[in-house]
Amino acid sequence: MPDRETELAEIRARHAGADGASPEHQRGFATTCTNTILETTFDPLRWTVPGYLPEGLSILAGRQKLGKTWLAIDFAIAVAIGGVAMGSVECEQGDVLYIDLENGQRRIQRRITTLFPYEQVRPDLGRLRWATASPQLGEEFLHALDLWRGLVAKPVLVVVDVLQRIKPAGSAARNSYENDYAALSDLQQWATTHGSSVLVLHHTRKGGADDPLEALSGSNGLSACADTTLVLDRTSAGITLYVRGRDVDEKETALSFDVGRWSILGEAATVRRSDERTAILAALVNATEPTSPRDLMAETGMARNNLDQLLLKMVRGGEVLKAQRGRYIHSERRDLLNPDKNDKTGKNQTGGQRLN
Repeated sequence: MPDRETELAEIRARHAGADGASPEHQRGFATTCTNTILETTFDPLRWTVPGYLPEGLSILAGRQKLGKTWLAIDFAIAVAIGGVAMGSVECEQGDVLYIDLENGQRRIQRRITTLFPYEQVRPDLGRLRWATASPQLGEEFLHALDLWRGLVAKPVLVVVDVLQRIKPAGSAARNSYENDYAALSDLQQWATTHGSSVLVLHHTRKGGADDPLEALSGSNGLSACADTTLVLDRTSAGITLYVRGRDVDEKETALSFDVGRWSILGEAATVRRSDERTAILAALVNATEPTSPRDLMAETGMARNNLDQLLLKMVRGGEVLKAQRGRYIHSERRDLLNPDKNDKTGKNQTGGQRLN
């Protein structure tokens, strides 16, 4: 077996050029030592909308007419005036370019005046600029972004509404994943290089998916290329904004929408539990007899496992009383307790005794 020095000599000879150039002058990987990386001081990640929209390329997806544009405008205005997004998230002020390819200036004006009907108290929106025409994604589009950057003091956010209007046709030589990834890769690189946020609006497919990122229309190449993906969705439990990304902690936030304005209600799971508690209590307070879980399922639309777990917590918390085996009452409806169906002691829960 050749020793290491002999092996290295063979590698150098094999990769030397026709002129005998050493491997150092040949094309290869540009590497950096781990220690060098650890000793480097990097700028902190910049948040455009803290907790939701960091620098880099983000996709905001949702079904049609669900309010994606209103949410993007909410972000854009919050940044342009240094205000709050979704009613409570404070944003640092900066310049915003909103590329709106679906609405036109008349509808833009109507949206802004809906949000700020009184001109006397309307904030200065001079740092929010609009474009209603755009080249397709590619060199011309990136050149236009560079020109905008040169015209403003602090370029922070670019919104593209919507992706389909500027997405170039794919190549027949590539599959859909490769085409989708390639369509956004240069834009992602531009956003990362300049430390800006680019928010691209997109649609979700009909029928949804178990994984929110799988719900995006098209292939997985879009979410794979994006640094952050936000999915706006509505179910019977309400409206939520799901966020997942390379630099974002995964979260799902419950939102409310009223006259063009989005507001955060809280962490979705907490709000959902609160709503389910309210539904259970409403069903029990109006009941005429102790209620079974099956009847509560019909009243609230909850799954049996979730219902059982929540009922257990509510009994422990004193919100609900267990009147008899498999039957529940509201804590304020002790009139429904039936002594004949208590346990062997003959005492009900009002006397502090055990129930079946």
